[in-house]
Amino acid sequence: MTRFFLIVALFSSIVTNVYADENTLLRKTFEKAEKQIWKANSATYQTLYNRLHFYPLQPYLDQKRLMTRMRLSSAKEIANFLTKYEGSPLDWPLRKKWLNYLIKRNRQSLYIEFFQPTADAKLTCYYLRYQLNKGAEEKPILAQVSSLWEVGKSQPKACDPLFKRWQQVGLRTPEVVWRRLAKAADGGKHTLIPYLTSLLPKEEQYLGKLWHKVRRDPAYITNLSRFPTKNAKETNVFVYGIKRLIWRDQGRAIASYQQAKKVFNFSYQQQQQIAFKFALALASKHHPKASYWIEQVDDSHLTGNLVQWKIADVLRKQQWPAIKQALLSLPKPLQKSQQWQYWYARSLLATDEIQQGQQLMATLADKRHYYGFLAAGFSDKPMNLQNKPLQITEQEKQALFENSAGKRAFELFHLGRYYFARKEWNYWLNQLDDRQKLVAAKLANEIGWFDRAIFTLSQVGYMDDVDLRFPLAFNDEINHHASKHAINPAWAFAITRRESSFMADANSSVGAKGLMQLMPATAKLLTRRKKVSNKYLLDSENNINLGTKYLKNLLDRHQGNQVLATAAYNAGPSRVKKWLKTASSLPADIWIETIPFRETREYVKSVLAYQQIYQQKVGQSSRLFEQLHRKNISQL
Repeated sequence: MTRFFLIVALFSSIVTNVYADENTLLRKTFEKAEKQIWKANSATYQTLYNRLHFYPLQPYLDQKRLMTRMRLSSAKEIANFLTKYEGSPLDWPLRKKWLNYLIKRNRQSLYIEFFQPTADAKLTCYYLRYQLNKGAEEKPILAQVSSLWEVGKSQPKACDPLFKRWQQVGLRTPEVVWRRLAKAADGGKHTLIPYLTSLLPKEEQYLGKLWHKVRRDPAYITNLSRFPTKNAKETNVFVYGIKRLIWRDQGRAIASYQQAKKVFNFSYQQQQQIAFKFALALASKHHPKASYWIEQVDDSHLTGNLVQWKIADVLRKQQWPAIKQALLSLPKPLQKSQQWQYWYARSLLATDEIQQGQQLMATLADKRHYYGFLAAGFSDKPMNLQNKPLQITEQEKQALFENSAGKRAFELFHLGRYYFARKEWNYWLNQLDDRQKLVAAKLANEIGWFDRAIFTLSQVGYMDDVDLRFPLAFNDEINHHASKHAINPAWAFAITRRESSFMADANSSVGAKGLMQLMPATAKLLTRRKKVSNKYLLDSENNINLGTKYLKNLLDRHQGNQVLATAAYNAGPSRVKKWLKTASSLPADIWIETIPFRETREYVKSVLAYQQIYQQKVGQSSRLFEQLHRKNISQL
């Protein structure tokens, strides 16, 4: 019997190796074919192409060939291709290039045939123009133009003939112009304001000029004589300006608003908007009047961010009876949050309601969450990871993997083309039900595509498979460099998980790169180079080496205080130094809760919780959360 199983195992191993070799050969063939795409009629290309008949990425060769050798005679082939792959990542790049090709050749009927709704204003305008040229009914076409015109930025010149006709039939009303002007002023392209002002009736053009001046300098509103009539439109401009001024000059903003309330007829909604902005701005700057303005915001307008500041304001004073009352004054739905439960339990214990406080702490301590871990540390209870691994059958995996979009996604991942792989993955996921998405997450994890597994589990809402959500990704590299730089590898895992979810090619909007989201300027300091290329930073080994080195640098700078080092990794050492000047005497859990930057506050909470999970996964016995409520932040 034992011999039989050995034979089966050997056969399975041979089959696996054969398939692996075949896949490697097909990938190399595909890459060779790509390089020959400019010679698509050559025998070399045709031979390579024919070898890829069952290869998932063969359609990308067809797409690239059609885009490279675009001609009118290809219309039927392009139509068939776009029909077959409609809505997939293979569709839009080809369709967009084909539509622009048809514009240049003025093939209006073909353009209408191939057009699909898009956010591209230029292509949409040509579609509507061509429809009018072909005799479509004018009224429903021009009705669509208003949404194209009424935006806070300039539109392509291709839209001008359409806008002219739209204007001629009387659809560009002063009210429409005013709405566009408001969008241009409030977050849009302010250079558009003078043009839009010229379109207003002469008696209203002063409003456009007024808004332009307020956009440039919100303090312009402090002279109320600049609002001669105090009508509804002038009121809108004032509200816009005061909501910006409160962030720049709190004293002038408060004084100006008190005066304005005597002469402007603010609606209830406008008063709430102003109170909300005042509360948020003043709380973030620890202004003494923050509490007053927080109280002016009705419960229906309270957001999580404002509630956070309301809690932080009372926590900073450490007056537990007042903290308890402030927490009880929050709307009932907000009292269900784990954040509220932790701080309410803390306030109960601090005001001698021991039994109720301990019960609430014990209930919360069973949760796998930052506040659950805090409660467990407070109660000296073991951390509960609530791990419930997904049970996925081989049949489910096999059935799911037959999908061609899924195959394309995985092949692109294996080729290291992560951006395009994610596009295919997202398209594929839209075709799956929740159970199939969980199977897909499991498959992604098994091939080392950790970020897709993590994001997909989050999308479905399945949060209890700890191994899938917190993989020991890049295990060798992280352990090696954490050891080299003398930091806890669980901390490095937690930082990497929070920064990129182990997406090796991650790029942030501010320019941070790679697994540990390093800024190029930081990398230059760490490497002592004049320039560090994106290619260097996106290399996983390099990124982890520099990321762990920077963590060690921050840890040393903050005398071994990992909480401060974590905050500094996100917000920068100078900001942390500034925050410590006024709050170093606070218990660590309160200091974290009162970090002024929301992003950094949530970042520190996440990293601490993730590190606790990773410590348990790798068998570290130390409990990270035990001291957070017992010691001041400067004593950790």
